[in-house]
Amino acid sequence: MKKKKTNKIEKMLELPEEIYSDNPKITITGFNEIILENYKGILEYEECFASISTYIGVININGNNINLEKMTNDDIKITGKIESIELDRIED
Repeated sequence: MKKKKTNKIEKMLELPEEIYSDNPKITITGFNEIILENYKGILEYEECFASISTYIGVININGNNINLEKMTNDDIKITGKIESIELDRIED
C-alpha cells in the first residue's frame, strides 16, 4: 500500500525514475565517454575492460585506454576509446 502511494506522488511530481529508484542511468557521449549513475561497485577494471555492478545487473565496457576518471558514491565517469557495452541483467 505504501509503495503505491509513493509511485503516485512520484508520477504527480514527474520525477525521473533514476532519482527515486536504484535503476542505473547510462549517458553516452560519442564513443569516448560514459557516465553511469546508480552503480554499486567496480567488479573488474583493466585498460581494455571495466565491469561495473548495479542494483539490477552488471555493465561491461570494452575498449582501449579505459579510464575510471571521476567517481562519487552515486556516479562514475568512464573515458577511453569505447568499443562496446554489454548489459547482464540479474534474474528476478
